[in-house]
Amino acid sequence: MNFSLISRPNRSILCLAFLISFGGSVSAFADPGPIVSAAADKSLSVPAVVNKVRPSVVTILTRGMPAAPSQNQSGSGSGVIIDQTGYILTNNHLVAGVKSIVVGLSTGRLTPGRVVARDFLLDLALVRINAQDLVPATLSPSPALEIGESVVAIGNPLALKGGSTVTVGVVSALDRSVLTPDGETLYDLIQTDAAINPGNSGGPLVDLSGRVVGINVAIAPSAQAISYAISMDAVYPHIESMIVRGSIYRPDLGFTPLTVSPSLMASLGLEGDRGVLALKVDTTQAAGMGGLQEGDVITAVDQHQIYNMGDFWHALLRNGDQSAVQLTLQRKNGQLTIHLPKPSQPRTSP
Repeated sequence: MNFSLISRPNRSILCLAFLISFGGSVSAFADPGPIVSAAADKSLSVPAVVNKVRPSVVTILTRGMPAAPSQNQSGSGSGVIIDQTGYILTNNHLVAGVKSIVVGLSTGRLTPGRVVARDFLLDLALVRINAQDLVPATLSPSPALEIGESVVAIGNPLALKGGSTVTVGVVSALDRSVLTPDGETLYDLIQTDAAINPGNSGGPLVDLSGRVVGINVAIAPSAQAISYAISMDAVYPHIESMIVRGSIYRPDLGFTPLTVSPSLMASLGLEGDRGVLALKVDTTQAAGMGGLQEGDVITAVDQHQIYNMGDFWHALLRNGDQSAVQLTLQRKNGQLTIHLPKPSQPRTSP
Protein backbone atom coordinates (compact mmCIF):
# COMPACT_ATOMS: atom_id res chain seq x y z
CA MET A 1 0.00 0.00 0.00
CA ASN A 2 1.27 3.48 -0.82
CA PHE A 3 1.38 5.97 2.00
CA SER A 4 2.33 9.58 2.64
CA LEU A 5 4.67 11.01 5.20
CA ILE A 6 2.80 13.62 7.16
CA SER A 7 4.88 16.71 7.53
CA ARG A 8 3.18 19.71 5.96
CA PRO A 9 5.07 21.32 3.07
CA ASN A 10 3.93 24.80 2.11
CA ARG A 11 4.78 23.95 -1.50
CA SER A 12 3.93 20.85 -3.45
CA ILE A 13 7.57 19.85 -4.09
CA LEU A 14 9.59 18.69 -1.11
CA CYS A 15 13.33 19.32 -1.38
CA LEU A 16 15.17 16.30 0.01
CA ALA A 17 18.34 16.43 -2.06
CA PHE A 18 20.45 18.47 0.34
CA LEU A 19 21.39 17.48 3.89
CA ILE A 20 22.46 20.20 6.32
CA SER A 21 24.82 19.48 9.23
CA PHE A 22 24.30 21.50 12.38
CA GLY A 23 27.20 22.15 14.73
CA GLY A 24 27.29 22.02 18.52
CA SER A 25 27.88 19.30 21.04
CA VAL A 26 25.34 17.13 22.82
CA SER A 27 25.33 15.67 26.28
CA ALA A 28 24.14 12.36 27.65
CA PHE A 29 20.43 11.70 28.01
CA ALA A 30 19.88 13.83 31.10
CA ASP A 31 16.84 14.22 33.29
CA PRO A 32 14.38 12.36 31.03
CA GLY A 33 10.68 12.27 31.44
CA PRO A 34 9.41 9.65 33.85
CA ILE A 35 9.56 6.03 32.74
CA VAL A 36 6.82 3.74 33.99
CA SER A 37 6.12 0.05 33.68
CA ALA A 38 3.92 -1.47 30.99
CA ALA A 39 1.40 -2.40 33.67
CA ALA A 40 0.51 1.23 34.40
CA ASP A 41 -3.20 1.96 34.81
CA LYS A 42 -4.86 3.09 31.56
CA SER A 43 -7.95 4.59 33.10
CA LEU A 44 -7.38 8.31 32.54
CA SER A 45 -10.04 10.25 30.69
CA VAL A 46 -9.08 11.79 27.35
CA PRO A 47 -9.10 15.33 28.82
CA ALA A 48 -6.79 14.13 31.62
CA VAL A 49 -4.42 12.60 29.05
CA VAL A 50 -4.43 15.83 27.05
CA ASN A 51 -3.73 17.94 30.14
CA LYS A 52 -0.80 15.69 30.98
CA VAL A 53 0.81 15.46 27.53
CA ARG A 54 -0.09 18.65 25.67
CA PRO A 55 2.56 20.80 27.46
CA SER A 56 5.22 18.46 26.00
CA VAL A 57 4.04 18.75 22.37
CA VAL A 58 5.71 21.33 20.13
CA THR A 59 5.29 22.70 16.63
CA ILE A 60 8.35 22.52 14.37
CA LEU A 61 8.56 25.15 11.64
CA THR A 62 11.21 24.53 9.00
CA ARG A 63 12.82 26.37 6.12
CA GLY A 64 14.69 24.17 3.66
CA MET A 65 16.85 24.36 0.58
CA PRO A 66 14.79 26.00 -2.19
CA ALA A 67 14.20 24.08 -5.40
CA ALA A 68 14.76 27.35 -7.29
CA PRO A 69 16.20 30.75 -6.25
CA SER A 70 12.74 32.33 -6.33
CA GLN A 71 11.16 29.72 -4.02
CA ASN A 72 10.98 29.54 -0.23
CA GLN A 73 10.83 25.90 0.83
CA SER A 74 9.10 25.84 4.22
CA GLY A 75 6.88 23.50 6.15
CA SER A 76 5.65 22.45 9.55
CA GLY A 77 5.31 19.39 11.73
CA SER A 78 5.23 18.31 15.35
CA GLY A 79 7.54 16.98 18.04
CA VAL A 80 7.55 15.87 21.65
CA ILE A 81 9.89 17.05 24.43
CA ILE A 82 11.70 14.07 25.97
CA ASP A 83 13.85 15.74 28.66
CA GLN A 84 14.31 19.01 30.51
CA THR A 85 17.57 19.91 28.75
CA GLY A 86 15.74 20.58 25.50
CA TYR A 87 15.76 17.40 23.41
CA ILE A 88 12.74 16.98 21.14
CA LEU A 89 11.90 13.77 19.28
CA THR A 90 10.44 14.10 15.80
CA ASN A 91 10.61 12.58 12.29
CA ASN A 92 13.63 12.67 10.01
CA HIS A 93 11.53 13.42 6.93
CA LEU A 94 10.39 16.63 8.60
CA VAL A 95 13.90 18.05 9.12
CA ALA A 96 15.88 16.51 6.23
CA GLY A 97 17.26 19.26 4.01
CA VAL A 98 16.30 22.15 6.27
CA LYS A 99 18.55 25.10 6.94
CA SER A 100 16.63 26.63 9.83
CA ILE A 101 14.17 25.46 12.49
CA VAL A 102 11.87 27.35 14.82
CA VAL A 103 10.13 25.45 17.62
CA GLY A 104 6.78 26.61 18.96
CA LEU A 105 6.16 25.63 22.59
CA SER A 106 2.75 24.99 24.10
CA THR A 107 3.00 28.36 25.88
CA GLY A 108 3.08 30.11 22.50
CA ARG A 109 6.78 30.98 22.74
CA LEU A 110 8.93 30.53 19.61
CA THR A 111 12.58 29.53 19.97
CA PRO A 112 15.32 28.47 17.52
CA GLY A 113 16.11 24.77 17.26
CA ARG A 114 18.91 22.72 15.72
CA VAL A 115 19.04 19.16 14.49
CA VAL A 116 21.45 17.08 16.58
CA ALA A 117 20.68 13.57 15.25
CA ARG A 118 18.91 11.96 12.30
CA ASP A 119 18.24 8.44 11.08
CA PHE A 120 16.47 7.95 7.75
CA LEU A 121 15.93 4.19 8.19
CA LEU A 122 13.80 4.64 11.32
CA ASP A 123 12.62 8.12 10.22
CA LEU A 124 13.67 9.62 13.54
CA ALA A 125 15.39 12.88 14.43
CA LEU A 126 16.33 14.83 17.53
CA VAL A 127 16.01 18.61 17.67
CA ARG A 128 17.45 20.58 20.57
CA ILE A 129 16.36 23.94 21.95
CA ASN A 130 17.63 26.19 24.71
CA ALA A 131 14.65 26.94 26.92
CA GLN A 132 13.67 26.85 30.57
CA ASP A 133 10.84 25.11 32.42
CA LEU A 134 10.30 22.45 29.77
CA VAL A 135 7.83 19.65 30.52
CA PRO A 136 9.09 16.25 29.26
CA ALA A 137 6.57 13.64 28.25
CA THR A 138 6.33 10.27 29.96
CA LEU A 139 7.75 7.65 27.59
CA SER A 140 6.74 4.00 27.42
CA PRO A 141 9.90 2.04 26.48
CA SER A 142 7.95 -1.13 25.68
CA PRO A 143 4.25 -0.44 25.16
CA ALA A 144 1.85 -3.25 26.05
CA LEU A 145 -0.87 -2.37 23.56
CA GLU A 146 -3.96 -4.34 22.70
CA ILE A 147 -5.84 -4.12 19.43
CA GLY A 148 -8.96 -2.09 20.08
CA GLU A 149 -7.68 0.00 22.98
CA SER A 150 -8.07 3.77 22.81
CA VAL A 151 -5.17 6.05 21.93
CA VAL A 152 -4.80 9.81 21.56
CA ALA A 153 -2.83 11.60 18.82
CA ILE A 154 -1.57 15.11 19.57
CA GLY A 155 0.12 17.38 17.05
CA ASN A 156 -0.24 20.48 14.94
CA PRO A 157 -1.88 19.48 11.65
CA LEU A 158 -2.06 22.14 8.95
CA ALA A 159 -0.15 24.56 11.24
CA LEU A 160 -3.45 25.81 12.64
CA LYS A 161 -3.33 28.76 15.02
CA GLY A 162 -4.16 28.21 18.65
CA GLY A 163 -1.87 25.31 19.51
CA SER A 164 -1.97 21.56 19.11
CA THR A 165 -4.90 19.47 17.90
CA VAL A 166 -6.19 16.34 19.64
CA THR A 167 -7.76 13.32 17.94
CA VAL A 168 -8.84 9.99 19.41
CA GLY A 169 -8.99 6.50 17.91
CA VAL A 170 -8.18 2.89 18.61
CA VAL A 171 -5.20 0.66 17.94
CA SER A 172 -6.21 -0.99 14.67
CA ALA A 173 -3.18 -3.28 14.26
CA LEU A 174 0.34 -3.83 15.59
CA ASP A 175 3.71 -4.59 14.05
CA ARG A 176 2.85 -3.16 10.65
CA SER A 177 5.45 -2.37 7.99
CA VAL A 178 5.05 0.05 5.09
CA LEU A 179 7.15 1.22 2.15
CA THR A 180 8.15 4.89 2.19
CA PRO A 181 8.15 7.11 -0.92
CA ASP A 182 11.96 6.93 -1.03
CA GLY A 183 11.92 3.15 -1.30
CA GLU A 184 12.82 2.17 2.27
CA THR A 185 10.66 0.13 4.65
CA LEU A 186 9.49 1.29 8.08
CA TYR A 187 8.93 -1.49 10.62
CA ASP A 188 7.37 -1.80 14.09
CA LEU A 189 4.47 0.50 13.30
CA ILE A 190 1.26 0.95 15.25
CA GLN A 191 -1.77 1.30 12.99
CA THR A 192 -4.55 3.50 14.31
CA ASP A 193 -7.74 5.10 13.06
CA ALA A 194 -7.11 8.37 14.92
CA ALA A 195 -7.43 11.24 12.47
CA ILE A 196 -3.92 12.20 11.32
CA ASN A 197 -3.24 15.02 8.86
CA PRO A 198 -0.27 16.81 7.30
CA GLY A 199 1.62 18.48 10.15
CA ASN A 200 1.11 15.61 12.62
CA SER A 201 4.52 14.16 11.72
CA GLY A 202 6.65 13.76 14.83
CA GLY A 203 3.82 14.23 17.30
CA PRO A 204 3.09 11.66 20.02
CA LEU A 205 0.60 8.81 20.05
CA VAL A 206 -0.45 8.37 23.68
CA ASP A 207 -2.28 5.65 25.63
CA LEU A 208 -4.84 6.28 28.38
CA SER A 209 -2.15 6.30 31.07
CA GLY A 210 -0.71 9.41 29.44
CA ARG A 211 2.42 7.65 28.18
CA VAL A 212 3.87 8.17 24.72
CA VAL A 213 3.60 4.82 22.93
CA GLY A 214 4.51 5.97 19.40
CA ILE A 215 5.61 8.80 17.11
CA ASN A 216 3.10 9.61 14.37
CA VAL A 217 4.70 9.22 10.96
CA ALA A 218 2.39 8.42 8.03
CA ILE A 219 -1.07 8.04 6.59
CA ALA A 220 -2.50 5.86 3.83
CA PRO A 221 -3.89 8.53 1.44
CA SER A 222 -6.05 6.13 -0.58
CA ALA A 223 -7.77 4.70 2.51
CA GLN A 224 -10.10 5.89 5.24
CA ALA A 225 -8.71 6.30 8.77
CA ILE A 226 -5.47 4.36 8.36
CA SER A 227 -2.47 6.03 9.94
CA TYR A 228 0.79 4.83 11.43
CA ALA A 229 3.06 5.62 14.37
CA ILE A 230 6.57 4.31 15.03
CA SER A 231 6.29 2.21 18.18
CA MET A 232 8.37 3.28 21.17
CA ASP A 233 9.61 -0.33 21.16
CA ALA A 234 11.64 0.66 18.10
CA VAL A 235 12.45 4.21 19.24
CA TYR A 236 13.45 4.08 22.90
CA PRO A 237 16.54 1.81 22.66
CA HIS A 238 18.18 4.33 20.32
CA ILE A 239 17.53 7.65 22.08
CA GLU A 240 20.73 7.69 24.12
CA SER A 241 22.82 6.71 21.10
CA MET A 242 21.27 9.53 19.06
CA ILE A 243 22.07 12.02 21.80
CA VAL A 244 25.64 10.86 22.38
CA ARG A 245 26.63 9.94 18.82
CA GLY A 246 24.32 12.06 16.73
CA SER A 247 23.26 8.84 15.01
CA ILE A 248 21.89 5.37 15.71
CA TYR A 249 24.48 2.72 16.48
CA ARG A 250 24.49 -0.26 14.14
CA PRO A 251 27.07 -3.07 14.10
CA ASP A 252 30.14 -2.80 11.88
CA LEU A 253 29.60 -5.52 9.29
CA GLY A 254 32.87 -5.07 7.45
CA PHE A 255 31.08 -3.62 4.44
CA THR A 256 28.74 -0.76 3.54
CA PRO A 257 25.17 -1.76 2.52
CA LEU A 258 23.29 0.35 -0.02
CA THR A 259 19.74 -0.03 -1.33
CA VAL A 260 19.84 -0.71 -5.06
CA SER A 261 17.43 0.47 -7.71
CA PRO A 262 16.56 -1.17 -11.04
CA SER A 263 18.74 1.38 -12.86
CA LEU A 264 21.68 0.62 -10.59
CA MET A 265 21.25 -3.12 -11.09
CA ALA A 266 21.21 -2.57 -14.85
CA SER A 267 24.39 -0.50 -14.73
CA LEU A 268 26.12 -3.29 -12.79
CA GLY A 269 24.95 -5.91 -15.27
CA LEU A 270 23.10 -7.94 -12.63
CA GLU A 271 19.78 -9.73 -12.95
CA GLY A 272 16.83 -8.66 -10.82
CA ASP A 273 15.68 -5.29 -9.55
CA ARG A 274 15.98 -5.38 -5.75
CA GLY A 275 18.39 -5.97 -2.88
CA VAL A 276 21.24 -4.38 -0.98
CA LEU A 277 24.57 -3.72 -2.66
CA ALA A 278 27.77 -4.54 -0.72
CA LEU A 279 30.36 -1.77 -0.96
CA LYS A 280 33.77 -1.26 0.68
CA VAL A 281 34.08 -4.91 1.69
CA ASP A 282 36.89 -5.39 4.24
CA THR A 283 38.56 -8.70 3.46
CA THR A 284 40.02 -8.86 7.00
CA GLN A 285 36.58 -8.92 8.68
CA ALA A 286 33.98 -11.67 8.92
CA ALA A 287 31.92 -10.74 5.85
CA GLY A 288 34.92 -10.56 3.52
CA MET A 289 36.53 -13.67 5.00
CA GLY A 290 33.20 -15.48 4.65
CA GLY A 291 33.06 -14.87 0.90
CA LEU A 292 31.27 -11.54 0.44
CA GLN A 293 32.75 -9.54 -2.44
CA GLU A 294 32.55 -5.94 -3.57
CA GLY A 295 29.52 -5.56 -5.85
CA ASP A 296 27.55 -8.52 -4.45
CA VAL A 297 23.82 -7.85 -4.08
CA ILE A 298 22.18 -9.35 -0.98
CA THR A 299 18.71 -10.53 -1.93
CA ALA A 300 17.76 -12.55 1.18
CA VAL A 301 18.75 -12.95 4.83
CA ASP A 302 17.78 -16.30 6.33
CA GLN A 303 15.19 -16.74 3.56
CA HIS A 304 13.65 -13.30 4.21
CA GLN A 305 13.47 -11.43 0.92
CA ILE A 306 15.41 -8.16 0.90
CA TYR A 307 14.34 -5.10 -1.08
CA ASN A 308 16.13 -2.28 0.75
CA MET A 309 18.29 -1.44 3.76
CA GLY A 310 15.29 -1.33 6.09
CA ASP A 311 14.53 -4.95 5.17
CA PHE A 312 18.21 -5.87 5.50
CA TRP A 313 18.77 -4.52 9.00
CA HIS A 314 15.41 -5.76 10.24
CA ALA A 315 16.16 -9.31 9.04
CA LEU A 316 19.79 -9.24 10.19
CA LEU A 317 18.99 -8.17 13.75
CA ARG A 318 15.88 -10.29 14.23
CA ASN A 319 15.60 -11.97 17.62
CA GLY A 320 16.64 -15.59 17.59
CA ASP A 321 19.07 -18.07 19.05
CA GLN A 322 21.04 -18.76 15.89
CA SER A 323 24.70 -17.74 15.97
CA ALA A 324 24.99 -17.25 12.20
CA VAL A 325 22.93 -15.78 9.37
CA GLN A 326 22.61 -16.98 5.79
CA LEU A 327 22.96 -14.38 3.05
CA THR A 328 21.70 -15.07 -0.44
CA LEU A 329 23.82 -13.17 -2.96
CA GLN A 330 23.40 -12.22 -6.59
CA ARG A 331 26.73 -12.05 -8.39
CA LYS A 332 27.51 -11.52 -12.05
CA ASN A 333 28.20 -15.22 -12.46
CA GLY A 334 25.05 -16.34 -10.65
CA GLN A 335 23.47 -16.82 -7.23
CA LEU A 336 25.13 -18.24 -4.12
CA THR A 337 24.77 -18.32 -0.34
CA ILE A 338 27.24 -17.65 2.44
CA HIS A 339 27.04 -17.90 6.22
CA LEU A 340 28.28 -15.16 8.54
CA PRO A 341 28.35 -14.72 12.34
CA LYS A 342 25.21 -12.96 13.51
CA PRO A 343 26.06 -9.40 14.63
CA SER A 344 25.24 -8.29 18.15
CA GLN A 345 22.19 -6.14 18.81
CA PRO A 346 22.73 -2.35 18.68
CA ARG A 347 23.79 -0.71 21.93
CA THR A 348 22.06 2.34 23.35
CA SER A 349 25.33 4.13 24.13
CA PRO A 350 28.87 4.10 22.68
